[in-house]
Amino acid sequence: MPIPSRAALVEHLVRTRIAGDVATPRDNNLSHYRKLANGDRHYWLGLELGDRWTDEQDVLAVMAERCGVNDDPAHRTGQDTIDPELTVDGLERMAARLRKAAEGGQRVLFATGHPGALLDVHSRTAAALRAAGCDIVRIPGGLTADEGYVVQFADVAVFGRGATLWHTHSPEPMNAILDRLDVRPDLVVADHGWAGRAGGRGVDSVGYADCNDPALFLGEAEGTMQVTVPLDDNVPDPRSYEPMTDYLLGAAGLL
Repeated sequence: MPIPSRAALVEHLVRTRIAGDVATPRDNNLSHYRKLANGDRHYWLGLELGDRWTDEQDVLAVMAERCGVNDDPAHRTGQDTIDPELTVDGLERMAARLRKAAEGGQRVLFATGHPGALLDVHSRTAAALRAAGCDIVRIPGGLTADEGYVVQFADVAVFGRGATLWHTHSPEPMNAILDRLDVRPDLVVADHGWAGRAGGRGVDSVGYADCNDPALFLGEAEGTMQVTVPLDDNVPDPRSYEPMTDYLLGAAGLL
């Protein structure tokens, strides 16, 4: 498939609801912003935010600027949005960091808390960086966290219990990996607590985040996260992310 133009990708993001009028409702977004501001660490996604974001309205202002949600505090329920132009801007910033990794043959670790949606996005990116000469980190065996296990599929670290891979926001799986690696990565490409904890531990970290996951956007605003790309991180058909991945890899010079 040809790499989509910026305009074509924006149209695709809106049509598939990866951006534009997204499925996450406004009241859910505001609830998460409030819980983060109230100090609920589940919503900090592995970052240490201290007392810098204790006002829900400050969180909303950053999310309006960096994600494209409605900036009106009086809009409490109903539809909310992700600006597709900000999504593409984020992809281009991420592409620049991937290009740097490729040029330097860097060690890169991939991980996802959304194995049902984003595994292929990360796996394709890992394969492209390996082909360009990067060292894709192979995680140690026998890792455990949160009463489950941390393993790797198609070069992407994931969390599981029993026979099932789990959706997780927890930073503990990333802790388990970083604590056991002899040489830490030069770059982490991830989402949720995997990305936040890596950035919080001083590793260059880029990632994807939904409009109800404000922490990674705050991390980018503070400089702890290198890049946070806004998108709906769990649309019904994972193949909907394929044009976005093509655009990312094309912009990074990896196709």
